[in-house]
Amino acid sequence: MSMEELKEDDQILFKLKQASSDLKSLLQLSFNVETSLAEIEEKFVGMQENLSIASRRIAPLQSLSIANKALDTKINRAISPALALLESFKLSESLQRRLLDLASKLANEKSSNKRLEKLIKYVNTVDNLNEAINSISRECEPAIQKLQEVVEFLSRTKATDQFRTHRLRETLITLKALCETEVDAMRFDGLLDDALLNLQDEYESLLNKMRHRNFMEAESDCGDDQVDVDADMVSIDLGSELEIEVLTRICETLAANDCLDICIDIFVKVRYKRAAKALMRLNPEYLKTYSPEEIDEMEWESLETAISLWIQHFELATKKVFVSEKKLCCQVLGTVMDGVIWPECFVKIADKIMAVFFRFGEGVARSKKEPQKLFKLLEMFESLERLKPEFSEIFAGEAGADICSRYRELEKLLVHSSTKVFFELGLQIEANQDVLPPQDGSVPKLVRYAINYLKYLLTDAYSVTMVRILRTEQIWKAGILSTPEKDENLLKDAIFNIMDAIRRNVESKRLRYKDKVLPHVFVMNTYWYIYMRTKSTELGKLMGDQYMKKTYKIVAEESAYSYQKQAWGPLVRMLDREELKRVDKDGLTAMVRGKMEAFTKGFDDITQKHKSSYHIPDADLREQMREATVKLVVPVYTEFLNNFASSLHVKSYPSPEYIEDSLNQMFEVADHKTSGKSSLRPRQMRDPSDGSKSLSGEQSRRSKDFRRSKSSAIDN
Repeated sequence: MSMEELKEDDQILFKLKQASSDLKSLLQLSFNVETSLAEIEEKFVGMQENLSIASRRIAPLQSLSIANKALDTKINRAISPALALLESFKLSESLQRRLLDLASKLANEKSSNKRLEKLIKYVNTVDNLNEAINSISRECEPAIQKLQEVVEFLSRTKATDQFRTHRLRETLITLKALCETEVDAMRFDGLLDDALLNLQDEYESLLNKMRHRNFMEAESDCGDDQVDVDADMVSIDLGSELEIEVLTRICETLAANDCLDICIDIFVKVRYKRAAKALMRLNPEYLKTYSPEEIDEMEWESLETAISLWIQHFELATKKVFVSEKKLCCQVLGTVMDGVIWPECFVKIADKIMAVFFRFGEGVARSKKEPQKLFKLLEMFESLERLKPEFSEIFAGEAGADICSRYRELEKLLVHSSTKVFFELGLQIEANQDVLPPQDGSVPKLVRYAINYLKYLLTDAYSVTMVRILRTEQIWKAGILSTPEKDENLLKDAIFNIMDAIRRNVESKRLRYKDKVLPHVFVMNTYWYIYMRTKSTELGKLMGDQYMKKTYKIVAEESAYSYQKQAWGPLVRMLDREELKRVDKDGLTAMVRGKMEAFTKGFDDITQKHKSSYHIPDADLREQMREATVKLVVPVYTEFLNNFASSLHVKSYPSPEYIEDSLNQMFEVADHKTSGKSSLRPRQMRDPSDGSKSLSGEQSRRSKDFRRSKSSAIDN
């Protein structure tokens, strides 16, 4: 065996010995651990026995702890609502003290803006107090219920002594009594109720201070007799932003405290009075007369003025007063009930005032259908048509349906009344045929009135409105599906009928004269007047120039020729020389003198007749008749006087110059009669072309008007 192998064997043996030694150490250690574990086990067994004994001793205390925890939970559940209720009572007391303090400051505050700011704080405090009282009301029942449960539990389980249970039961009884009496008292008889009454007074006072100042300033700018109602519809703020905020907050607070009805009543009552007072400053005394019978008894000047004022005031009430009132109503009440209630409140404010305007307009429309009323009826209708868009906007919605309906009914009444009044003129002309004609052959007042009436009707101020009314009336009668007549034909046909009635009236009256000359003077005067007054006017254009010449001018010229032939022809024929040719010289002198004496007497009779019975009012026509008469009479007389001067004592007879001067004087007397007549013209026949003033307050727009008599619309 080699040395190397011996070395390897020694190393292996060494390792085995070392491993054996390690195993022995491990075995000894394991034995030691086992001994320790046995000792520990014995200790654990002892501890387990001790724990079992302790557990049996602690078990009753554990049950008691659980019961105490349950009781604690029940008591806490009962006490928490009660504590919250106490906090609400404390808050309520604090807010009531603050209300008293703010009320005192409000009473002493003089500055308007500062007072409004304090009033907002006052409203906030009222809201907080109301919420605190509501919280108390909500918390009372849960607190009582929880306390009731605890009392019943303690009584049943006897978890505490009787003394404590008794105290808790007394507390429950006291809380019940407090909730049943004190909470209602706080809500209805306490400071909250006083504060709500105070807010109602503040609400009314603030509403009452909001006046229509700008509207009155506009009135003063336009003068005392006229208000500018032609301006566009403008909503004017009646109060400042702070005032509106205060009113809105008060309204919301009153509504939240079941005082909405009171709030609405105050608003409607105060704002109605304010709107009515604003309009009363215009002094609308005429509105007190509104029945058709009362209106028929009014003097025409008074009625005319009343209608003009009605038009102005109606537009002003709509465009100024009600627009502002509607805006205020929306601002203050718009947040109440999701904005449903304020339109009805606004209509309540406007309804009574509009009813007064409507009944006057309806009374005028239902009064007697007299021709002179037509122009005022047309103005009323035109003002309603012009105002309709704004009116419909202001009273839009279901709340304003009744007012809009009455507005439309008034328009319908005006349409019917205007057409009846217009056609009444033709009927009165027809009925006037039996009346005696003017005894001096002048133009009848009826003709003057009718011609100027039609001329005025055809001006731009009335013709368009009259056509609209006639068209509306025609559609209503014939139906919407009918084919309407052209606008120009509607008015043209109606006026042609009236002009034809005038012509028939004149022709009927000419036959009633017994004098042979007067019919010609009458027709000449009347037809010449009609032609000249319609020449170059809208009436003349509508009738047609050829028609007017043929119907009136030519007939007037023919009547003028007939007048000369009938009045002066016999006088001129007295100086005819044909008879003188058949007599001798001795008989010639006597016949010439006889003719001259007959001429002189006839001339005096005719001139006196003209001065007393014949009247040519038109200056131009009278001048033409004078020239024609002088040319007809004077040359014949001059020639006769010159030719037979030898047979006459010329100085014993009037000279040609005297004859001409007498004729001139005769027509000058007629001129004086004309000037005298003008002052005797009844006021009801005053025509627009004579420059009569209108009492309507619209002088700048219309300077012409008609008048009626007390007894009849048209007098002869």
